[in-house]
Amino acid sequence: MTDISRAARHAATLLTIALGFVLVPCAAYAQHETAADLLDGERAFRNACANCHGPDGDVIAGIDLGRGQFRRPLTDDELVRIIRTGIPNTPMPASPMTVEQASKIVAYLRARAAATRASVATGDPLRGKTAFDQQGACTSCHRVAGAGARVGPDLTGIGGRRSAGELQRALLDPGADVAPANRTYRVVLPDGTAVAGRLLSHDTFTVQLLDTREQLRSFAKSELREQGFVPSPMPPYRGTPQEIADMVSYLSSLRGQ
Repeated sequence: MTDISRAARHAATLLTIALGFVLVPCAAYAQHETAADLLDGERAFRNACANCHGPDGDVIAGIDLGRGQFRRPLTDDELVRIIRTGIPNTPMPASPMTVEQASKIVAYLRARAAATRASVATGDPLRGKTAFDQQGACTSCHRVAGAGARVGPDLTGIGGRRSAGELQRALLDPGADVAPANRTYRVVLPDGTAVAGRLLSHDTFTVQLLDTREQLRSFAKSELREQGFVPSPMPPYRGTPQEIADMVSYLSSLRGQ
């Protein structure tokens, strides 16, 4: 047996222990252990599964795919079969995926569950809400369920659109991955006045912003001295690991109506 094979088997064993399952050895997982394969699995999960299971896989009662929790222990082969053939008399439909595609989803879910279980802090959404409303002063820019400002993006359904990992990254490094609809744009008027805000739309001739006073502003590009995108005005969230976990837990709970 090569060193690579031993390493792969050792990693699979550790993953099995972390997941809390007794897994039947499965060739599907062994074939998809590279970072690229896991990334393919994540993309496939988002495209085919997240609509019903949610970005973290925890929308359906009794199932938390992101933590490897199922209604009964399942081997990799069983999960692959479920993804491809569905579950009769349930909302889980069959899929035209190949065994390889389904196996990559399973590998991604197993790896994610292992990483999640290794996390020390478990978030409390109630504490997170308190921090969001008070200590974090988040409502001065963001809106949730009709309460708060409109300067930043509405977060009412953010938990259904972004995974916990993406939310944590957005908190710690707000400028790392900004959605096109949430970019900040700055213009300088002929008299030198600068106006910045969330970009709503722009074309060849005009640009529309929602400024920091929540006013809709429209400008003719030909009359501007300067214009362009600027970094996100949102500051990084400074908190302990537990406070960050609480905030992420609260944001993940926001699923809209």
